[in-house]
Amino acid sequence: SQALDIINSYKPNQVETLADLLPIELINSAYELTDTVTLRKRKLTLESMAWLLVGMAIYNDKSMADIVNMLDIVDRTGKPFVAPSALTQRRKNLGELAAKALFDCTQSHWFKQANLPNWNGLTLLGVDGVLWRTEDSKNNAEAFAKPTNRDGKETQYPQVRMVCQMELSSHLITGSAFDCYTVNEMKLAEQLIETTPDNSLTL
Repeated sequence: SQALDIINSYKPNQVETLADLLPIELINSAYELTDTVTLRKRKLTLESMAWLLVGMAIYNDKSMADIVNMLDIVDRTGKPFVAPSALTQRRKNLGELAAKALFDCTQSHWFKQANLPNWNGLTLLGVDGVLWRTEDSKNNAEAFAKPTNRDGKETQYPQVRMVCQMELSSHLITGSAFDCYTVNEMKLAEQLIETTPDNSLTL
């Protein structure tokens, strides 16, 4: 129940709470780290794009159009932004570096803000891995590769191995690493050592 209480305190039940969950200052910090400034002249603000990405993760059972309407995302003129195709392209233009920087900033911010339990003064963390299929595209196939079956033929989708480090009571993620499905989970876990929070114990 304690873990659920912590999670629920971070899941916005009202549209107005999303800006508190992801402050504009935090978004700007992530964009500055990756020099993401050329998109500011576009119709959809970068702040709205970041809120959309977070909203997609929180409300993963809803379509992009539903999330836009629910979060009341608007363009620079204050009018509702309701062009799904433009949102998809805008997300691609944002780039993976800006999204990664935003993830790093938010996980650090939320972890510090959370009132988490500890053991002998140490925050307890855990590491878990997952294997998942990703979109069948040329870039994904080159980056992650496709498994082969018994006949030596490639499967339909590239596969990604991902390892996450999280606080055990709330499951707040403190770090993640992913690579081709052939990479061992322990190798990926080693990449998380550098970003592991101080005064913590990873089980």
